[in-house]
Amino acid sequence: MKMSSGVEWALHSCVTLSQSREPVPAARLAELHGTPPAYTAKQLQALSRAGIVHSTMGQVGGYSLTRPASEISALEVVQAIDGDEPAYRCTEIRQRGPLGIPAERCSRPCAIARAMTAAQDAWSRALAQLSIADLAADIDADSDGTAMPDIRRWLTTTRS
Repeated sequence: MKMSSGVEWALHSCVTLSQSREPVPAARLAELHGTPPAYTAKQLQALSRAGIVHSTMGQVGGYSLTRPASEISALEVVQAIDGDEPAYRCTEIRQRGPLGIPAERCSRPCAIARAMTAAQDAWSRALAQLSIADLAADIDADSDGTAMPDIRRWLTTTRS
């Protein structure tokens, strides 16, 4: 399953936003993650259109999550950035060529299409069960409990 780099950036941005009580400007998120500001802003706009983040205008403006992080799934973020089209699209190649099967004999998807659909469904279920809060907890555990406090401290003390 290939996803755009925007998915990674959007997931990290959502984890970061889950640690802030105040809106975070796109430029600050880009600075924190070392990502291009314009491209980070583009991902945040897609998250906003999907209802995952809300933007606040003004001097203290920025982005914030629209719901608790425990209620936002990784799948929602992936779909907001890359869309919800399946990764595999069957083109009924089995009906082509010298040994092609007549369409009337193709009453159900072929074994390859069924396998790909099952894989897509499993992938989607796994991401749907994983929340932004879960990701934040896992990132924190990977850092021996320092990542989320470091992010909160950086957001409140460092100014770009």
